[in-house]
Amino acid sequence: MVTVADQPVDKKPGFKKLGARHKARRRAVDLLFEAEARDIDPADLLSERVALSVRDDSVAPVSPYTRVLVEGVADDLDRVDATIEGYLQDWALSRLPAVDRAILRVAVWELFHANDVPPVVAVDEAVELAKELSTDDSPSFINGVLGQVVQVAPQVRAAAAATRATPASDEK
Repeated sequence: MVTVADQPVDKKPGFKKLGARHKARRRAVDLLFEAEARDIDPADLLSERVALSVRDDSVAPVSPYTRVLVEGVADDLDRVDATIEGYLQDWALSRLPAVDRAILRVAVWELFHANDVPPVVAVDEAVELAKELSTDDSPSFINGVLGQVVQVAPQVRAAAAATRATPASDEK
């Protein structure tokens, strides 16, 4: 008798097992895209989706990392967008495809705030999401923008760490 464990593993070229974090990033991109399309706050949509998944078993639960990403982007949206806009050459953020904006927002937030995610992983994941979800030109475009953001990410992380480490002044 042959069991599933005895079956060969798929070794096709291009086969890539999608991890939990990749799925969380994709869900975050989906939620950010939907929030922008519906013109609602991403954090509100996230809360709505979490509540729906509790009530309805047919709706997949929202992973903790998806929550971190969507809440993080929502909390820091102005700075994330300003960063992206600063690295678009002769282009406006509003002119990008909405899915590309969502992918870039997740990646820039991770580059600046996710200390457990190496920069190369954040960029690679964004490029993979662009290959899955966007136009043929988007992966190289996103890689180019994020390649520039990666250069400043260590300084942004260091500044954020210094701000967290500085005790608040005593109020009198």
